Amino acid sequence: MTERDNSNGVTGRFRLMNQQPVNLDGFATPAPELGLIAFQGTRDPIPSIIVENGSIVELDGRIKEEFDSIDEFIATHGIDIAIAEESMAIDSLQFARKLVDPYESRDALVRKAAGMTPAKLAEILGHLNAAELVMAMTKLRARRTPSNQAHVCNRSDDPLLLAADTATAVAFGFREIETTVPVLADAPSNAVAVSVGAAVGSAGVLVQCSVEEAAELAMGMRGLVSYAETVSLYGTEQIFIDGDDTPWSKAFLTSGYASRGIKMRVTSGGGAEALMGGAEQCSMFYLESRCVALARAIGAQGVQNGGIDSASVAAAVPGGVRSLMAENVLVMLLNLEACTGNDALMSESDVRRTSRTHPIFIAGSDFICSGFGSIQKYDNMFGPSNWNMEDIDDYLVMQRDWGVDGGLRTASEEKIEQLRRRATEAVSAVYTWLGLGDLTASWAEQAIYAAGSKDIEDADLMLPLNASATIMNTNITMLDVIAALAENGFDVEAERCLDMLKARVTGDYLQTAAIFDENMNVLSLVTDPNDYAGPGTGYKPSPVRQAEIDTIRQQVSVSDLRVEQSRYRSLDFHVSGTAEICHDPRDVVIGVSPATGRDIWRTLSGMLVRDVLDELLAGLEEEGCIGRVVRINDSIDLGIIGLGAARMSGSGIGIGLQAKGTALIHRRELAPLANLDLYSVAPSVTPRLYRLMGINAGRYAKGMTPEPVRNPYSDEAIEARYHTKVVSLVAIERECCSNDAPELLDIVR
Repeated sequence: MTERDNSNGVTGRFRLMNQQPVNLDGFATPAPELGLIAFQGTRDPIPSIIVENGSIVELDGRIKEEFDSIDEFIATHGIDIAIAEESMAIDSLQFARKLVDPYESRDALVRKAAGMTPAKLAEILGHLNAAELVMAMTKLRARRTPSNQAHVCNRSDDPLLLAADTATAVAFGFREIETTVPVLADAPSNAVAVSVGAAVGSAGVLVQCSVEEAAELAMGMRGLVSYAETVSLYGTEQIFIDGDDTPWSKAFLTSGYASRGIKMRVTSGGGAEALMGGAEQCSMFYLESRCVALARAIGAQGVQNGGIDSASVAAAVPGGVRSLMAENVLVMLLNLEACTGNDALMSESDVRRTSRTHPIFIAGSDFICSGFGSIQKYDNMFGPSNWNMEDIDDYLVMQRDWGVDGGLRTASEEKIEQLRRRATEAVSAVYTWLGLGDLTASWAEQAIYAAGSKDIEDADLMLPLNASATIMNTNITMLDVIAALAENGFDVEAERCLDMLKARVTGDYLQTAAIFDENMNVLSLVTDPNDYAGPGTGYKPSPVRQAEIDTIRQQVSVSDLRVEQSRYRSLDFHVSGTAEICHDPRDVVIGVSPATGRDIWRTLSGMLVRDVLDELLAGLEEEGCIGRVVRINDSIDLGIIGLGAARMSGSGIGIGLQAKGTALIHRRELAPLANLDLYSVAPSVTPRLYRLMGINAGRYAKGMTPEPVRNPYSDEAIEARYHTKVVSLVAIERECCSNDAPELLDIVR
């Protein structure tokens, strides 16, 4: 027995497994005492409620005298006392089944849930498996039409890049744009840049600058942003205290936003309490149920949840990813807008992070992502998202694969370039007009074509800080930005920004789950309610929207392939007559398919057909054989082509070659499929291998032993990459097929 290298102490199979990205993730043994458990923690209470004299005196096992501040707030403001006892008496499993029953209306379920306690809601949702969560989410989301939210930020707080990237995100279909800062004082500049970029992209795009809550509200009151969602809620009182907050302070802040016409969600997420060391031995899902009940109690329009910054904590334990989705469904059940996580990067594994999003993507949500990083990962000042600019093509293809509306669409490179140029021009004009700073032409040009901040050399890193100070010290508002746009020829953008201010006065987009479409129509629980009631009901994309989903920039038609092939059109082949049977024992015929030299000139490997034939003929010559090239016109089947070539050759040996590059060696007395050698994977066949096929055909002709052929190693996804192109090439071949006799071809040198 030979000694094998086992220096790493594991077999080769496990060495390979250990190198995979999923093993960079953190996985925890369930530890209920630390809160590292998804469902059914050791101190999760048994659901209960007692109402006396119109007041809740017991909530989930605690009497009123034992209530903490969260219990007190939920009991006072978060439960419909009129139906509480009736709702709590419903069997939890039976109610869970109603969530997936298409004959049970959403309205009725939401009505009953309003009278339930956090422990009751957690118990109900805990009964749903993964597939049932998809069904429940499909029915329970508030708004009929799904949408998506993007992160747009960069490590330099570069206003030109922010504006260009925002316009780009809007072109791809995002209807909410969230930015943040690496430098807190830069926030007003970022808010202006993103608002201008959004107006370039479309009417009705909502903008947020996520910073410290008081600063964010101040920008909102100036009209520089239109929504907020980073008001954090927690499921234990200690974590609130650690953050110098109470449920009442959060309620006051919520009222502050709403009173100024600013849309507002709160943020929570299972695992936050475990991460912050205050889980009180409760499960992540129960504590999140308290957060969602609290969100309803303080009057928030919705909730951004599903782990968020603590998603990887929940995902570290068994069932944790299921609990993240259950959080989102819980928000929907309480009739709130759901911005469904998919925000912070949950895993280093592409497979695992896709797995985390896919059920939500299939079901549909008010916002599939609470921050799809539409910029590169390194520029995301929230930290890498679960989905980033690098993944946009994947996401668009997923939409197309499933026929699902995930809120995005393909945008052409030409359109993106135009929008990025317009955005940089608009923001430059605003900054100059308002005295915020001069943005140079070279800087702007770099921003137009940049993939990220690393591509920009001419940025002035002090300008955003100085611009922000000027905005705050001189009381610049969105009306000033609008005036600057209008005075500099950006009338459309000025009108769009003004329309957003008008919308705040009317207040319609304070409705639950409200967004604007590109015509400034409000889509919400009120105007666009989810009406799913089983197959044939609910949201279905319009024909125009379906065409957007189905159209991706990578798709190739037969006509596209013809154009591509025509670039290689030449006078390589000349028909010298009808091919005849030969009796020279050195004669080997190379039979080529009908489209060779007519409509196809290039193989799947990238080699020209002429060059493939040169290699085959050279190999035959090395063995002292004479090669003839014959176009077989009456079949596209490689076995028939090769067999036909063999039957015309003097040696009885023939080579069959399809124009796409697939090749084989045949002998005249064999059945069509019983060939001698076959190169079936055309994309990976090299010139050396074609030469070797010629050599081996010559050896077969002389009765000698051929040289063994080994298929080349390849890490390419051959089927996924080439199969659709093969379908088009075969269609072209079939159109060239005829009853014409075989033709002798000469290769023109």
